[in-house]
Amino acid sequence: MGARLAARLLALPLLAVALPLLADPGRAVEVCPLAQTSRPWVGSGRGSAPPRETLPAEAPSGDYRQVLEPSAAGWPVLPQWCVWVEPVSLEGPAARFQLLWLQAVEAALGQWQDHLPLKRVEDPQRAQVLVRRQRPPRLQQAAGQARASHGRASLSLQDTERLGVWRLEPRVEVLISPEQRRAAIEATALHELGHAFGLWGHSPDPADVMAAVPGAEPVLRLSPRDLATLRWLYSKPSPFGSPPP
Repeated sequence: MGARLAARLLALPLLAVALPLLADPGRAVEVCPLAQTSRPWVGSGRGSAPPRETLPAEAPSGDYRQVLEPSAAGWPVLPQWCVWVEPVSLEGPAARFQLLWLQAVEAALGQWQDHLPLKRVEDPQRAQVLVRRQRPPRLQQAAGQARASHGRASLSLQDTERLGVWRLEPRVEVLISPEQRRAAIEATALHELGHAFGLWGHSPDPADVMAAVPGAEPVLRLSPRDLATLRWLYSKPSPFGSPPP
């Protein structure tokens, strides 16, 4: 069984660095060097949250930019994202379910990679986005009730030293529950990875991947509104990924 699963895993499409719509084709592809040191960002004057734009309930360009929230340092985007995905086991009774989870996550990453410069890494110390096979813990709400979910993305801001240079970076931990059917895992991964890559907000349209309330069927394709919002976001200046002045 292990050999057959290994063969299926090797047949998965590899996530190489693509030529994304949002990247400069003339820019050299960056690598993902090991982080020698990281520490929480406490504010150093390098970045500040941009003023909120006054927009109607529906943006004229057909996007949902009005719901996006910047971080305390600005829009948390990078010119290239380094992504680590938790490895799966190819042996034992749980191997088939772990492989199903991995295939769904790979499919979601492949869609985002069509539009963003992503590079897969094997060492989590090289990554800004870490995807884990885990059901998120319940969130305690103000009314004392606990809310369960199948996915969650958590953002932290860090000063990170790579190759002797300090940079401000977003670091996002993405938890994707394996306790779902394949299509639901992929839809959850698409949504939570959207947060990880900077879309910190929810669309009011259930046809969008980043919808606040999903429809009856999982959304498995990025919508034109998702992509328009992504393009708008990556057109904005950001202090992330650059050395301090």
